[in-house]
Amino acid sequence: MSKRVLHVVSNVAHYTDPSHPTGLWLSELTHAWDVFAARGYEQHIVSPKGGMSPLEPRALKWPLLDTSAKAWLDDPERMALLASTARPEEIDPAGYDAIYFTGGHAVMWDFPDDEGLQRITRAIWEQGGVVSSVCHGYCGLLNTRLSDGSLLVAKRRITGFSWTEEILAGVARKMPYNAEAEMKKRGALYEKALLPFVSHVVVDGRLVTGQNPFSAKATAEKVAALL
Repeated sequence: MSKRVLHVVSNVAHYTDPSHPTGLWLSELTHAWDVFAARGYEQHIVSPKGGMSPLEPRALKWPLLDTSAKAWLDDPERMALLASTARPEEIDPAGYDAIYFTGGHAVMWDFPDDEGLQRITRAIWEQGGVVSSVCHGYCGLLNTRLSDGSLLVAKRRITGFSWTEEILAGVARKMPYNAEAEMKKRGALYEKALLPFVSHVVVDGRLVTGQNPFSAKATAEKVAALL
């Protein structure tokens, strides 16, 4: 029976200041999708509100727009998947082997406190599935609690977009919070690569996290290895 993976994307289109657009960092979805598709996995996409997932404009420009992401942009059927994502209440987590949280700064606003996403994540984890994220996607794991009330990330090794990378990207002042610091506050054992913007993946049992956009493919490969 084919493995099934649920991708999570954002519905947010801008920073707190509406003049600063944001959204899904497309390659973080497409690189993982390509890895899973090559293995014949069944894949679906969910977002906090369902419907349209906006795209991060910066990720659609050279050199960040690579072959994988461009193939999505040029494929009406795949773009349609991002125009009509499922709502959490439409998802039965029992049917999935893994969940994968994509990034883009947008997720910092709508991932952390979404109870529907937390319900799905908790169920997949407690049924023995893989929970994964890349870049800012780890914001979706900040407040997820297990059935015993403990935080999923507490005392677990994890990575995600670092505060250093926020500063170097020139957007630190626009962030609603410091995701790295918030992870540490929750007892997560945060790790990062020695150098910023290089691929880095941390695996702690069935928890797989990638640090930045350049970690998406490697993150997906680690998820596939566990599956």
